[in-house]
Amino acid sequence: MLTGALAFTPWLVFAIYALIVLRATPRAAGPMGFFGGHSLSGRAPGVWLLGASAAISWVMAKSVDNAMNLTAAFGYWGGIGYASYWLAFVVVAIAVYFIRSRGHDNSLAAFLERKYGAAATRLFLVVIGIRLFNEIWSNTKVAALYFGSEGSAPYWVAVIAFTGLTLYYARRGGLRSSIVTDAAQMVLIALLLIVTLVVLAPGLISAGDNGADASLVSAEMRMHGLTFALLALVQTLSYGFHDPVLTDRAFVSSPQKMVASFVLAALLGGALIAGFSVAGLYALAQNIAATPSVAVAVPMALGLGMMLLFNAVMLASAGSTLDSTFASTAKFTARDWRVARAVPTYKDQRRGRRAMWVIALVGNLPLLSLYIKGVGPAVIAATTISGTAIMGLAPIFLLAWLPGAGRASFHVALWPGVVIGIALALERLAGLDLIPDAFALGSGPYAQTLGINVWGLALCTPLFVAAAAAAGPRRPAIQPVRSNSVS
Repeated sequence: MLTGALAFTPWLVFAIYALIVLRATPRAAGPMGFFGGHSLSGRAPGVWLLGASAAISWVMAKSVDNAMNLTAAFGYWGGIGYASYWLAFVVVAIAVYFIRSRGHDNSLAAFLERKYGAAATRLFLVVIGIRLFNEIWSNTKVAALYFGSEGSAPYWVAVIAFTGLTLYYARRGGLRSSIVTDAAQMVLIALLLIVTLVVLAPGLISAGDNGADASLVSAEMRMHGLTFALLALVQTLSYGFHDPVLTDRAFVSSPQKMVASFVLAALLGGALIAGFSVAGLYALAQNIAATPSVAVAVPMALGLGMMLLFNAVMLASAGSTLDSTFASTAKFTARDWRVARAVPTYKDQRRGRRAMWVIALVGNLPLLSLYIKGVGPAVIAATTISGTAIMGLAPIFLLAWLPGAGRASFHVALWPGVVIGIALALERLAGLDLIPDAFALGSGPYAQTLGINVWGLALCTPLFVAAAAAAGPRRPAIQPVRSNSVS
């Protein structure tokens, strides 16, 4: 961390970042813009704007940090594996295209209620609520660590200032503010990535010239990285569906433009993450210990300039995710949790803004866990099971076209993954031995998780198909409900 007079320099970066996003964000938005991302004239975002927004909303501070650390641990397969998660955009795009073009549903909540019933919708929305909660603290924490060590006064001031800034402009324009500021944040992060690669390139090239392997990992560690990459590919079949930051953007433009935007988002987001993961290779090549993480250790080793650059990267990436989380929370509360009117109102908008205040406060409470011995790591570990626990969403959305798919299919596909996810969490938190080692596939720390996801998906999918077949094609269709969309 910076000390003395230099401790004020991160705040200069914060001030510049604040001016950029406040300049970019709309000063006002009606209900259609607040919930649906439309301009004041009623125009939906274009392909490039929506694609850039979707991509940057996933290039969160936590993701950049994870990609760097995984590359430092496993070589280039770590970064490639993490970038593979952006293929979830393509999976969601295909599923939502058919949901909208065939079923004419204008939100995932509307689709679930029509296809699987109210109880299934509520269960799904509970999962969404947990996801939104986790997005708050995990991003504010990574951004605040550039201002001071965890628990220090500068750290807490940064948490409050960063959350407050993002909440301020997100409340003004909702999803419209998020999408428009995402464009500025995308340009900023792309420029910062170019500068980062230019600065890191000499160190990587010199390592190669000296005959050193730039990845500096053994064949065994590369196999561990490949195992992680395979896990990412398996989880892309379900992961995207439980992230409202992603799925809310799938309903703001026409189905055709949405597909084009999401393919673009997959390419842009994956490229950004793969690019920033090069810092992990640099740490290996220069023998820089990843303490507390690569995203902090590498810039500290390179001096003040890189420290401030990485500070800007984390602010922009965390901000793009945080404002999207606030916008999704507003829609979740005012539009999705109950069957809403087809057209949003100013009353809905006021309700959504109140929800933003609540999630800003409650979502940062896990940061206080550092003062309770053993709870901090436990909270973090508990959040890592979400990708496993929601594995059943893959058949629920991707095989929804089966004629007999209904309530029974939903539950037999969802609950096995939830049970497996809980068992995995208990293993990590309580040290219980609940999952046999025989289920592991591949090698390394992610072998067990890969095996659980592969075998779990192999269980959830046949159960879904069997329940649909048992119901038969003559099962009475559930009547469409009133749309809770804004598009």
